[in-house]
Parts: sequence; structure tokens; C-alpha cells
Amino acid sequence: MATLTTNIRFIRLPEVIRTSGLSRSQIYRLCASGHFPQSVKLGEATAAWVEAEIQQWCAAQVAARNEQEAA
Repeated sequence: MATLTTNIRFIRLPEVIRTSGLSRSQIYRLCASGHFPQSVKLGEATAAWVEAEIQQWCAAQVAARNEQEAA
């Protein structure tokens, strides 16, 4: 198993919705298509997302917008 050198913070769906601005159904649709970070199963009925991955996804959306505006 690889050793991680950073702290990982898991966030649950309501925070993912607030952070991304997406609806629950949009998040799951994008996850299924590979266009949004996958959740991590933490228990039998518990899943969460890695906060840093959600932040990176949001930053990529802003960067894509900026590239389109510059073109």
C-alpha cells in the first residue's frame, strides 16, 4: 500500500453539491461518464469524495472557461 504524505479530507454529497454548484443527479451522471471525480466507498452505505479532487475539478472548469474566453 502506498504511503500518502498529505492529509485527505472526505466530503459528503451535500458539500459536493455546494462546492460544485451541480445537482445530485448531475453529479452522478458526470461520475458515470467519467467527467467528475468518483466517490470513495467508506462503508456499506457510506460514500464520500476527496475534497482536493472536487476542488481540482472546479479549478479545471474555470480554466476551461478562461481558455474559451481567450480564444
